Amino acid sequence: MIFIYYKIKDIPEEERPRERLKMVGASNLTDRELLAIILKTGTKNYNVNDIALEILKKYSLQDLVEITIPELMKIKGVGEVKALELVSAIELGKRIYIKQKSNLKKLTNPKDIWEYTKYLFFNQKQELFYCLYFNNQQELIERKLLFMGTINKSIAHPREVFKEAYRLSASSIICLHNHPSGNLTPSDEDIRFTESLVNIGSLQGIPVLDHIIVNEDSYYSFYDHHNILNI
Repeated sequence: MIFIYYKIKDIPEEERPRERLKMVGASNLTDRELLAIILKTGTKNYNVNDIALEILKKYSLQDLVEITIPELMKIKGVGEVKALELVSAIELGKRIYIKQKSNLKKLTNPKDIWEYTKYLFFNQKQELFYCLYFNNQQELIERKLLFMGTINKSIAHPREVFKEAYRLSASSIICLHNHPSGNLTPSDEDIRFTESLVNIGSLQGIPVLDHIIVNEDSYYSFYDHHNILNI
């Protein structure tokens, strides 16, 4: 097997981690890309993407929560400085997570949800599909952007919606997406997809409580309109 070394500057600009971060946002980057940004640069023999990939081959994200500086320094391309930077970033993330867990946001109606999330859709020209995952107290555990589409089509699959729910041990789900056209009327595709989600949620014991369609000025709630949702 021949190893071909390349530098980050050899990668097309739009595919470099930092450029992708600016273009699509942090939530849409891979674990490798996020690690590469934290590590900043490679070494003489390893580019930063290779180092990030090597870390993820050896350790899961859960393992990284408790990783030590000596363990990191055993990985090719990771010296003391990079190990210190990565451990510091992980510790900061842990503190943010703990702070969030101690102050979870409670969202109990469609209007509150729209007010809380509408900034996500300002000036968006394509459809974005988010899921909000809640615990059994109706407190928001996590918000996840699952799909990005064009102005007239969003490709989504219920499998991804519920995969995240299992990962988070969520008790319920609320979905929301925007209509860049501004028309809040649910399309036939919106109705079919919502029906599918509700049926799967009922079978899995993770109910889909609402699907909210938004624009910059208002929203349409399946729950409010007693449409599809049997609640």
